[in-house]
Amino acid sequence: MNHLYRPIIPPLPDGVKRPLWSVMIPTYNCARFLRETLASVLSQALEADQMQIEVVDDCSSEDNPEAVVHELGQGRVMFYRQPEHRGHTGNFETCLLRARGRLIHLLHGDDLVLPEFYTQMSRPFLECPEIGAAFCRVVGIEEDGYWSWLQPAEQRQRGIMADLLLRLAERQRIQTPSMVVRREVYEKLGGFDRRLSWSEDWEMWVRVAAHYPVWHEPQVLALYRMHSKSNTARHIHSGENVRDARRCIEIFSESLPEIQRSRLIQRARAECALQAIKTARTLLREGSRLAAWRQVIEGLRCSRSPRVFAKLFGRTLLSAGWLRSSPHSNER
Repeated sequence: MNHLYRPIIPPLPDGVKRPLWSVMIPTYNCARFLRETLASVLSQALEADQMQIEVVDDCSSEDNPEAVVHELGQGRVMFYRQPEHRGHTGNFETCLLRARGRLIHLLHGDDLVLPEFYTQMSRPFLECPEIGAAFCRVVGIEEDGYWSWLQPAEQRQRGIMADLLLRLAERQRIQTPSMVVRREVYEKLGGFDRRLSWSEDWEMWVRVAAHYPVWHEPQVLALYRMHSKSNTARHIHSGENVRDARRCIEIFSESLPEIQRSRLIQRARAECALQAIKTARTLLREGSRLAAWRQVIEGLRCSRSPRVFAKLFGRTLLSAGWLRSSPHSNER
């Protein structure tokens, strides 16, 4: 599938030895978490001919992930450093291009897998060869490893989700460390869209669900970390997370059924606005008024539906007394 903004992921040449798994670990200034990430993978790693494990560093400027790889990997983990900083989506592209396995798992250098992840997540591809991808549930963890939230199951029974495309179109439901994709899917659909800097995974999963059956594994098998220097945290404080999600919705609209497209886009934009208001409430509790203001403004650019205004004025701003003071005051 040729597309100006989506990198081509070519098939591997004939004769290349193919492991079952490619565990590709993108990093950028997160070496302090990488030790845990690698330990979680190595504790369940298959033999090298069955599992490629590689850290792809986006030219980190504040730490030395290569030292962590050499110390903990003991030659089992490969390391590649970008010659220059390419950004979040560009580093994903390099991961896909360097992956040799039939199944690709993108695991951020600050996230973790729980025991049996690779055993349990390989089973769907053996049971249903027609699927293009499979995802499990995650637990959100904080900087210190505290388990702060549990992702609800998308369905009770393990198996293909027949309505995943329509549900994904409404809001992002799949965290990257929980998702496993066949390499041939990226070869057909292309890589992550270069126009996006935060919601590139959401657009990718919509694209996959539009072309392939996707399996849901309701077990909790991965941990998704939020911390002050994460890509998500940076985007939230600038409001770019909402702007990028708005772009994402516009881009993935082409993957939606035409007869339902308008309704799904409207619902997606409303969900985006509601999430922005929810985030603003959290930022207000933390004293980050300017960041909260950015979330609200960008949220209202997504949707001004009655439901959004009810949420905004019912709980977020009036209850916090925010409208009675400048959002620039007491800013952290």
